[in-house]
Amino acid sequence: MDEKLQIRKLLKGDTSAFGYFVDTYQDMAMTIAYRVCGNMQDAEDIVQDSFVKAFHNLHTFKSDSKFSTWFYRIVYNTAVTEIRSSSYNVQYTDYEQMDTSEMYSDFDTMGQIEEEERKAMLHKALEMLPHDEGLILSLFYLEDNSIKDIAKITGLTESNIKVKLHRARKRMYNIMTNLMKQ
Repeated sequence: MDEKLQIRKLLKGDTSAFGYFVDTYQDMAMTIAYRVCGNMQDAEDIVQDSFVKAFHNLHTFKSDSKFSTWFYRIVYNTAVTEIRSSSYNVQYTDYEQMDTSEMYSDFDTMGQIEEEERKAMLHKALEMLPHDEGLILSLFYLEDNSIKDIAKITGLTESNIKVKLHRARKRMYNIMTNLMKQ
């Protein structure tokens, strides 16, 4: 369904239209929040707070950018504020959970095992990356955001995003190479 139509419905008072946004953006919002705070329970709270903020401030959304960019910026800022206010230091240990078991037949156990091994290796490599690099890789490759959109979400400059993305790619390559040797 058209996002702009859903936004118009919400602005007219149809709160049921907000379910569309929750269904569409919840997973990536959890990834962003988790990458910033490193704790799944805190990430859930951050995402919930972000949806409430988005709902109450939808009237400020300008249609010149994508809703996802605007919303992910809210998630990112809420997570950063939470980290600063709670003054704790944790490491993230989870990657967006993806259930690929339905992609394989019951007889394709080798394919399932290989896929699980790839996911485990990717998960381990993402754990070894700094938080900001993992977030930028996730936004760029998993969410298909442009450099410009990532800059809007994180508040970093486009050139800074490019540098961090380049470094993250190189670091990810080195980590994956080392993991594959093991």
